[in-house]
Amino acid sequence: MGKIIAIANQKGGVGKTTTAMNLAASLAVLEFKTLVIDADPQANTTSGLGQDPKAIDTSIYECMVEGIDVKDIVIKTGIENLDLVPSHIDLVGAEVEMINMENREEKMKGVISEIKDLYDFIIIDCSPSLGLITINALTAANSVIIPVQCEYFALEGLGKLLNTIKIIQTRLNPDLEIEGILLTMYDVRLRLSNQVVEEVRLHFKNMVFDTIIPRNVRLSESPSFGLPVIAFDADGKGSIAYLNLAGEIAQKNGLQKVNN
Repeated sequence: MGKIIAIANQKGGVGKTTTAMNLAASLAVLEFKTLVIDADPQANTTSGLGQDPKAIDTSIYECMVEGIDVKDIVIKTGIENLDLVPSHIDLVGAEVEMINMENREEKMKGVISEIKDLYDFIIIDCSPSLGLITINALTAANSVIIPVQCEYFALEGLGKLLNTIKIIQTRLNPDLEIEGILLTMYDVRLRLSNQVVEEVRLHFKNMVFDTIIPRNVRLSESPSFGLPVIAFDADGKGSIAYLNLAGEIAQKNGLQKVNN
């Protein structure tokens, strides 16, 4: 049965999509059968893994709203062991269409239940909001990774997200855990970056991953080529960081990763 991990933070620009696609690709490289679900209407994970969102006819939207079988829309990526459930702009309308549906917060959980036994890990890229789609993702997930950028407003909105997670634990998904807080966009040259790392570690202690994701040009460039960074610059700092994160998550979940 696959471990379902949502990547969530309602703050934009913190590295959610970068983390979703590169963590998923790194887990796949470590020979874990991995599925990434693009639950963001911007569909950046979909395009970042080489698919044209405009050419996608059926996405996670149709699965949640119309009951389309998710097995029929899974796309094989160019990375061995890595599959994709794509998104497109219509997902914006899903929240409106789901408003009057029974058990509307559990639509994604129902979709994922059909395929979770086929994968070791299922990674969900959430949109930068705490709307119904993100609530669906957190209700479906076993755990959540919270990316936090090493910049001035790093902790802004984090309390609101943690409060939302607490509400979901109470009302919808008592088994939801925080997999960890992931520090992203770290620049070793900046005193501010180091201060944010210290502050986040001081506040959240063991909840913070050991791995820190650096600010890295190759990480920024790779989506424009439709590739995760590990297929674009395998020996770069970004690739190594996400491989380390994948190893850390595998170890935390008692899974043996291959030697890399």
